[in-house]
Amino acid sequence: MARQRKLTEERRSLINQLLATYKPEDAEGLQSMLKDLLGDTLQAMLEAELEEDLGYSRYDYKSKVTDNRRNGYSKKTVTSSMGDIELDIPRDRDGEFEPQIIKKHQTDISSIEDQVLSMYAKGMTTRDITEHLQSVYGIDASPTMISKMTDRILPIAKEWQNRPLSRKYAVVFMDAVHYNVRQDNAVIKKAVYIAIGIKLDGTKEVMGMWIGGNESAKYWIGVLNEIRNRGTEDILIASVDGLTGFNDAIHAVYPNTEIQRCIVHQIRYSTRFVSYKDIKLFMADLKLIYQASTEEIALQQLDSLEHKWGKKYPSTISSWRNNWVELSTYFKYPPELRRLIYTTNSIENFNRQLRKVTKSKTIFPMDDALLKMLYLAMNDITEKWIGRSRDWARILEQLIIYFDRRISLLDVE
Repeated sequence: MARQRKLTEERRSLINQLLATYKPEDAEGLQSMLKDLLGDTLQAMLEAELEEDLGYSRYDYKSKVTDNRRNGYSKKTVTSSMGDIELDIPRDRDGEFEPQIIKKHQTDISSIEDQVLSMYAKGMTTRDITEHLQSVYGIDASPTMISKMTDRILPIAKEWQNRPLSRKYAVVFMDAVHYNVRQDNAVIKKAVYIAIGIKLDGTKEVMGMWIGGNESAKYWIGVLNEIRNRGTEDILIASVDGLTGFNDAIHAVYPNTEIQRCIVHQIRYSTRFVSYKDIKLFMADLKLIYQASTEEIALQQLDSLEHKWGKKYPSTISSWRNNWVELSTYFKYPPELRRLIYTTNSIENFNRQLRKVTKSKTIFPMDDALLKMLYLAMNDITEKWIGRSRDWARILEQLIIYFDRRISLLDVE
C-alpha cells in the first residue's frame, strides 16, 4: 500500500484556509490559486531582498544608515511553470539594487535551480547560497543539495569544451591562471590554460579552458593539438606571454602563425632589475622603443637605451635583444591591429574577472568543481561580449592583404 502523505495540523489548517478563500472547483481553479500564491510569494521575496539590501524595513527609519531609499516599482511579466505572472519589481534611488531571485533580464522563473546557478556563477559558495535562500526566502537547501544542483552543469560544460571551433582565427590570445586543487589527499597548484580567439568576422569567443599541471610549453602543445582537432586549421597571429618554449609549441602545431610576445609582460620583466631611483628615467627611454612608429626607429631607440643603461642593467637590455623577433611583430601592422595584439590584456582582463568570481574558494575539492565554477563564470562574463572588435572592417582589409593566400572574403561569410 502506498504511504499516505502526512500533514501537520498547522499545514492542514493553512491549506483549508486557502481552499476556503479561493474555492477552486477543478484542476484549473487549483492551478489559478497556486499561480496567484506564487506571484504573491515572489513579490514578498523581492521586497525582502530590497529590504536586506537597504538595511532597513519600509517604515523603520530609525534603523536607516544609508542615503539610498526606495524609488517605486517597474512592471515585469515572467513565465513560470504555472503561466505568466505580473510582478512589481522594487527599485532603489541609486539604481544599485539587482534582485537575485529574478535577475534583471530574466523572464523565465520555472526553476529555482536557475537562481542557484546564477548565484554560483557570481562566486557565492554553496554555504553562502544556502544561507541566502534561508534568510531571504525561507527556503531550506543544504550545501550538498546546492552542490548537486550545480553538478548538472558539468555535462554541459564538457560538451562546450569539446564543441567544434571555427576554421580560422585572426588572433588567438593564450594565457594561464592558477588555482589550488585537492588531489590524492594533497593540495596542488594547477594551471587552467585559456585560449580566447577573435574570428574573422571580428567577434570574440573563449575557445576553451583546460585544467592541467604547472604551466608548461609541453602542455600547451596538447592544448593546441586539441584546438586543431576541433576544426581550427589556421591561426594568423598568436599573442602570448614570455613562457619558455611557447613559440616552439605554437609552431609545432601551426607553423605559419605569427607570434607577438606581450609587450606589457616584457616591460614588467625588464623593470624587475631596475633600481627605484632609475625607474622613472628608464621607463621614459623604454617607451620610445615600444611606442615607435616603425621597427627601424624602435631599433635605434634600443641602441640608445643600451648605450645609456647597458653597463648598469645588461640583463634587461639582452632580454629585449634576445626576444626582439617576437616582440617586434606588431610593428608591421597598422595602429588598429597593433593595439589589438601588442599585449595580452584581453585575456588578462578575462582572467581577472575569473579570479574575482573564484576568490571565495581558496581550495577546490577536485578538477570538476573548478571546471563547473569557471564555466558558469565564463558564461556570465561573455554575455557582455557583443559586436565586433573596434575598427574591425579596417583591420580585416589589412589582414586580407597581409595574409592574402590564407584568408579571403569567403572565409568571413
